[in-house]
Amino acid sequence: MSLYSNVRTDLTQDDPVEFVKANQLGGTVRVAHATFEASSQAAGTIEMFALPDGAKIVSGRVCYDALGSGTTVAVGHAAYTNSSGSAVTAANAYFKAGAASTSAQCVDCANTLALGANSEVAIDETVAGNEFVVTVTTTGTTTGTIELTMFYVVA
Repeated sequence: MSLYSNVRTDLTQDDPVEFVKANQLGGTVRVAHATFEASSQAAGTIEMFALPDGAKIVSGRVCYDALGSGTTVAVGHAAYTNSSGSAVTAANAYFKAGAASTSAQCVDCANTLALGANSEVAIDETVAGNEFVVTVTTTGTTTGTIELTMFYVVA
């Protein structure tokens, strides 16, 4: 007995064959990358970049200097309206839970299903100014460079 993923089912088992979106098969991986330079920056949320509607998040990586004693870094998203018209509250740790940033390092984010890997951006494009903004949230007073890179495929 053969078992099939959703993509293989759509392409080989359904009659008629189903459409498969480019963010499922044959898409082009794109990158979003941003840098923030903190100089005695108070704790807060930094808007890094916006991902387009339909983006399927593949993975991410956040890198930072030793930002200071007692500091942490988390990766999440700002509030937005989803494609169903429902308000989604900001989730500061959606892609990476807050972790100490007292030493320089690079860590993965959006690297498990629970942390947003393979999630798909679905925003209501009829709402003026509505965007899916990826954020970095810090605690403590930070000084140094923070870089965030996310890889995604668009539909």
